[in-house]
Amino acid sequence: MSKVVVIGGGPSGLMATCSALNNNSQVILIEKNEKLGKKLYITGKGRCNLSNETVGEDFFKNIVSNPKFLFASLSKFSSYDTVDFFSQNGLKLKTERGNRIFPESDKASDVTKTFEKFFAKNNVDIRLNTTVLSIKTKENTVLGVETDKGYIDCDSVIVATGGISYPLTGSTGDGYKFAKNLGHTVVDPVSALVGIETKTVYPEIQGLSLKNVILRAEYQNKTIYSDLGEMLFTHFGVSGPLVLSCSSYINRLDLNSVSLFIDFKPALDRQTLDLRLIREFKENNLKTLSTVLGYLLPKSMVDPFIKTARLKGTKICAEITVEERKTIIETLKNFPLKVKALRPIEEAIVTAGGVNVKEINPKTMESKLIKGLFFAGEVIDVDALTGGFNIQIALSTGYLAGLNA
Repeated sequence: MSKVVVIGGGPSGLMATCSALNNNSQVILIEKNEKLGKKLYITGKGRCNLSNETVGEDFFKNIVSNPKFLFASLSKFSSYDTVDFFSQNGLKLKTERGNRIFPESDKASDVTKTFEKFFAKNNVDIRLNTTVLSIKTKENTVLGVETDKGYIDCDSVIVATGGISYPLTGSTGDGYKFAKNLGHTVVDPVSALVGIETKTVYPEIQGLSLKNVILRAEYQNKTIYSDLGEMLFTHFGVSGPLVLSCSSYINRLDLNSVSLFIDFKPALDRQTLDLRLIREFKENNLKTLSTVLGYLLPKSMVDPFIKTARLKGTKICAEITVEERKTIIETLKNFPLKVKALRPIEEAIVTAGGVNVKEINPKTMESKLIKGLFFAGEVIDVDALTGGFNIQIALSTGYLAGLNA
């Protein structure tokens, strides 16, 4: 019987432990926190969006970094397998908008409890409040791990330590350190799925939520992100679903060269919008521009809009020129935001970057450099959009690592 040490009690480590057990291995699960699954407790706003029913090509469209690397793991353990695993182990699930899968109870703690029951049934050796200091090797083969509570010899080690976002959950980059010490390359970690700071902040629209708008990002005159959805103005700039997704596409670019644009009226083309403006100005010809723009935009958005378009809000509609009307249309379709920075990595939902996928066998998750060393989850240079995709990747890579350890 082989002896496997799993480092990290997040989703990838928990699933790696399960699949290693199914492979008749003796498993020791090491977690430096006082409990397992600490990061799971904050996912999906405490409800744990643990997967997404989207499969195949559509799933891969939601992977930002290195989707091809994940073909084998997602084929071996898909979202259907995730649903089967939890259902067979007594956790009822439900699917919500956007194919997002949650526990029926809306409690992240029930996901962790399901794993814990499985471990109790299979006599897993769980070591909480234990920190791994280093992984010991000889002739490029794993020998064991050194912890703050002594040495453990083993045949395989699965590094499932997460990234460096939300460090209070224990994600402090330990896995990167282990990988580097053993000769692996680590792609510099950066924020992903995080708010964006803008050069101009409008106090009057802090807290304003926009629905059914298009957010577009341009870099060197090319559109690198564009999607329809919701976003939010904040004290630092912008956030919300569209912005979080956008951040994952711009996080390795020169942000001084990135421009964001909001289309407030994606359902209307410029010609239709022009006809609408002509009608509004005609019907309200003695009202001010500010008043009439309040019929097209949220009231608090009117002043920032007028400042950006460099128009005079007190001008009456009867006096608006054709050129001014064109400016209004252009600003409604392309409201500009200059990017200043991404919010700190500590606030990011996930970390982009990590152990270079070229140095990991995608069919087994084993290191190509060290025999018996495996990687799973966010410690690898893979990341996806919101909606349960990142946890599914963690579960899939964890499953494959455990199966092959």
